Amino acid sequence: MHLLMLLKEFLEDINKQKTRAFLTTVAITWGTLAVILLMAFGQGLSFRMQQSLLNAGDRVIRLYEGQTTKKFQGMPIGRRIRLIEEDARILVESIPEIAAVSPQMNKGVRLRNGERSASTHMEGVYPDFEFLRRMYPAEGGRFLNAMDNLEKRRVVFLGGVVAKEVCGEEDPIGKTITIDGIPFTIVGIMPKKMQSAMNNGPDDRRAIIPFSTFQSIYGWRYLGELLIKPARIEETKYIISEIRRIMGRKYKFDPTDERAIGIWDMIEMEKVSARVFMGINIFLGVIGAMTLIIAGIGVANIMYVVAKERTHEIGIKRAIGAKKRHIIFQFVFESLLLAIIGGGVGILLAVGIVKMVWMIPAGSGAMEYLGRPILSHTVVLTSVIILTLIGLTAGVFPARKAANVDPVEALRYE
Repeated sequence: MHLLMLLKEFLEDINKQKTRAFLTTVAITWGTLAVILLMAFGQGLSFRMQQSLLNAGDRVIRLYEGQTTKKFQGMPIGRRIRLIEEDARILVESIPEIAAVSPQMNKGVRLRNGERSASTHMEGVYPDFEFLRRMYPAEGGRFLNAMDNLEKRRVVFLGGVVAKEVCGEEDPIGKTITIDGIPFTIVGIMPKKMQSAMNNGPDDRRAIIPFSTFQSIYGWRYLGELLIKPARIEETKYIISEIRRIMGRKYKFDPTDERAIGIWDMIEMEKVSARVFMGINIFLGVIGAMTLIIAGIGVANIMYVVAKERTHEIGIKRAIGAKKRHIIFQFVFESLLLAIIGGGVGILLAVGIVKMVWMIPAGSGAMEYLGRPILSHTVVLTSVIILTLIGLTAGVFPARKAANVDPVEALRYE
């Protein structure tokens, strides 16, 4: 019954301030919409960028050749340090914290299938390369396996773009193409994936063959790079220091010489990227919250006007024994209701907009990253908390003013 009375008084107050209440509700709706959409698009962008970084290397450490910059045991600076396949075995046996490793050789090649041809970048790798670089096959195909490498099979895994260039619209699985004039059987195709970091082009245009096959054809000794996957990302720094120590002992260079072998820590890159996008999301949230705060000022303004217009009524209530807390509760209730109505409409609009955006094809370029907002429970909960705080703040100060009115003076007010 008491709640019904509060609602009745709320509707009467709104009816007296129709235009002001409408504009304030619209402002709260717009502010809520802005907060949710800004945070949803920011969180979506952050997630897509993180995934595109991991698609280039799933929390791996990349090792490649370097050049000494410090003298060591009488040897001069400027010595070239080049890695070989044996180094992969040495590191795995010496550092238990390493979960997987894949040596890699690469070169530019020419692919041909009848009249169709394409130039691309080819890599010779171990089977673990599939997981280290997230090069998962499309349905119906597979990646390279241990037997391919053991038997030096002439099989190839292709990126989706280059596969289409050499095979057209036909199913490429099982087809034979030539790579630099040598026949290879296609065993798998990689579907399109986002990739924000790369070397020698995107994975969509890669040709991947077994490491042993690459070596047997070209007779190379030195690696292009060595991929290492830590068992736990917390041990990355330790693994890197151990790599420098072990390789320094083998190749006779100072372990503190950071340029003797190149090390690209993609795990640290992911952490930095996460911090950057967290900052962006906080910034976007603050911008949206400022819009809501401005709308909250409108709510407070309405409540001050209501308090002034109801001074006589408040005086009567105080004279017949109404407590201050009753007056305060009434005003806070009304301001919260106003904020919740506007906020509820804003949340519903935001949900609808996000769903409509997801119905649009992602496309390419910037829209591939911006076109997938994520409306998480955290985003909605944050908006609800902000709305509640605004409603409370906008109602408390007018309520205190109304509750502190002297009953005698209030009864004289016209």
